Amino acid sequence: MKIEKVKIGLVKNNPNNPRVIKDDKFKKLVTSVKEFPAMLEIRPIVVNDEMIVLGGNMRLRACIEAGLKEVYIIKASELTPEQEKEFIIKDNVGFGEWNWDELANKWDAQELTDWGLDVWQQPPEIDYDILNDDDVSNQLEDMTDGVKKAIQIEFEAEHFPEAQEIIKYWRDKGLYIGGFLMEKLKEEKEKE
Repeated sequence: MKIEKVKIGLVKNNPNNPRVIKDDKFKKLVTSVKEFPAMLEIRPIVVNDEMIVLGGNMRLRACIEAGLKEVYIIKASELTPEQEKEFIIKDNVGFGEWNWDELANKWDAQELTDWGLDVWQQPPEIDYDILNDDDVSNQLEDMTDGVKKAIQIEFEAEHFPEAQEIIKYWRDKGLYIGGFLMEKLKEEKEKE
């Protein structure tokens, strides 16, 4: 297999590729193509003999968006239709994991973000003392009677989707979540 440079119009997006990049991440890919076009020769788009993309659908879209007239390709002529399907998925599977300590200590977080990597950042410290401020309490008391008031409850990121689902389930059943939670917290406090 050899790398070829072809007119971009000859390469066809694969309508059966289930991988997509949307919105901000796609914009970052377009920016990456514009700022570092040499990457495209190092990592060409993989196509079959009909010039349908097997690997690099989103790169092709980004190249079109960036206004490129030509792209680098490699033809994978020897693959069977079953192998082509397998390649499409395996080319998009992330087998490895990031070493977040290494990234945090030796790489620039803004550059990593600009390059398309979702970088974890420490959330800002939350000052809960504001909830104890007399001015805020007085303002809350002055609100219309009968209006339910809210308290923000924190969840770890991995628990949030499940918590949302459970709360929605019980709200739809008519459960007053605040009252239920209050009773459970009282029970736990009495156990201490």
